[in-house]
Amino acid sequence: MVLAKLINQKPYEKIEYLLHRHPIAYAKYLIIFLILMLVPVGVYFLINDLYPDIFLDKKYLVFGVLGASTYYLSIYLFWYASFVDFYLDIWIVTNDRIINMEQKGLLATSVTEVDLYRIQDVTVNTKGLFQTLLNYGDVVVKTASQNLHIIFRKIPNPNEVRQALIELAENDRRFHVGQT
Repeated sequence: MVLAKLINQKPYEKIEYLLHRHPIAYAKYLIIFLILMLVPVGVYFLINDLYPDIFLDKKYLVFGVLGASTYYLSIYLFWYASFVDFYLDIWIVTNDRIINMEQKGLLATSVTEVDLYRIQDVTVNTKGLFQTLLNYGDVVVKTASQNLHIIFRKIPNPNEVRQALIELAENDRRFHVGQT
């Protein structure tokens, strides 16, 4: 499996959860994209209503087409960048560790890894009506390190994931205590 090679899966390690953001978390970007796609159409009708003969002149028609094309390409780039950021943020929970793979822009990725036995606190944050009704939210995993904590952003079933992380951490702690 490609995922096993990506995370350098150990022979005894088993993937418990492969988490992505809840699809509804992308809805605001999709709505903004659709609204921005309609702006040039509105501008065209407004200009055509105010100056009905302006697009009969080829100079203004070419300028309008180039402007609209540039605008649409910019909007597509915005949409693509936000989709890549949304889709490539992955949290992998195994029976030994948590791997946090976050996309930072189009060409940068940040990977953080935490052993389960180092987990000290797991907190769930759900904010607002939609997150409560649709059962998604943030899971914050804290370790002994002051500067290292992992946030699973807007994942489905956060309470279930929190409970599973606590159980996996306890099992991993028993395994590591038994080895020493």
